[in-house]
Amino acid sequence: MSERFPAIRITMLPRDTNGYGTIFGGVILSYIDLAGGIEARKQCPTKKFVTKAMHEVVFVAPVFVGDLVTFYTRTVKRGRTSITVDVGVEVERLGITGTKEILRVTEAEVIFVAVDEQGRPTPLND
Repeated sequence: MSERFPAIRITMLPRDTNGYGTIFGGVILSYIDLAGGIEARKQCPTKKFVTKAMHEVVFVAPVFVGDLVTFYTRTVKRGRTSITVDVGVEVERLGITGTKEILRVTEAEVIFVAVDEQGRPTPLND
């Protein structure tokens, strides 16, 4: 439905690492959720959204301290009360010699539901 949009860019810090020296998967998942929410609000700025579901997330490359991580979003479907957003995650890794490598880390499809003040689903076109 829409083109890919860089919703968030962030450099990973030591506080985000696990015991193996890579970034916790949960940290990446929280940014996926945040980036998808940004896209949903972009589509319907007057609505409040909650996360309904996040489809399978498979990490295909690690994220390290110092990596610049970009969360790209794209709306793939609009329902009556929901918006489905594809979130792609890429890292930009700088080498010691000044080389730059861009790697795809993961991708997720996230479903957001618009809710009213009581937390009940509400149509997007109100």
